[in-house]
Amino acid sequence: MKNFIPHVLTIIAMLLTGSKVTADSPQYYEIRSYLLGEQGDAEAIHQYLRDALIPAMKRQHVGPIGVFHNAAEDESDSPRIVVVIPYEDADAIPVCKSKLTEDATYQKSAESYLARGPKNSAYERIESELLVAMDCMPLLKVPKNQLENHDRVFELRVYESANERLGDLKVHMFNNGEVPIFLDCGIQPIFIGQAIIGPFTPNLSYLTAYPSEKARNEAWTAFRAHPDWQVLKKISKYAGTVSKIHKYVLTPAAYSQI
Repeated sequence: MKNFIPHVLTIIAMLLTGSKVTADSPQYYEIRSYLLGEQGDAEAIHQYLRDALIPAMKRQHVGPIGVFHNAAEDESDSPRIVVVIPYEDADAIPVCKSKLTEDATYQKSAESYLARGPKNSAYERIESELLVAMDCMPLLKVPKNQLENHDRVFELRVYESANERLGDLKVHMFNNGEVPIFLDCGIQPIFIGQAIIGPFTPNLSYLTAYPSEKARNEAWTAFRAHPDWQVLKKISKYAGTVSKIHKYVLTPAAYSQI
């Protein structure tokens, strides 16, 4: 029995990623949100990401990189551009940053963006978090043919916990039951990670994809009614593991790789 759960997690991970993966080699994710504020220049940020950053990261074999903005249905009141950057390991993060400073093509393409000063910044602030992939999904996965669907929508959720013990219990809850219910209800995870650094720690964050806004609403209705969720959420040790939820309904930029 003690080997059963790890075996199940490996099977789930293989189904999600379509490849042979192990929980011993999780990816790391930078979730970068450009908070536009009242004076933000969304077009300048998109131009920078599309023409400078993403091509430079591709030269470093980093990707797929997702770029999203608020959907009309987003319940938050913070206009933002969200960027998802996957790394194969933590060591790659400072290496990639260093290589950007040495990349002449990147520097030229990013020149107009980087030349902005305090009076004409393209954004109010950047809000970032660094996640490590969880056992239930060690690798980011873009479903086959997803990029061909221009009606697709995404949902980024951040689950805060009141302390580290409760945060780890919520991770345990995901690793031991929540993801199969997602899949059964038509909720397609793109990544699931626990925060190492970020503004909402302790927390976990995850991105899910849907063929349309209608499909997103139907999937969550099915999840809330799912008999396995009704059992899982009543397990006493998981009580109070989430103290606050941040939810962002997102649509992809035309050049997004997710």
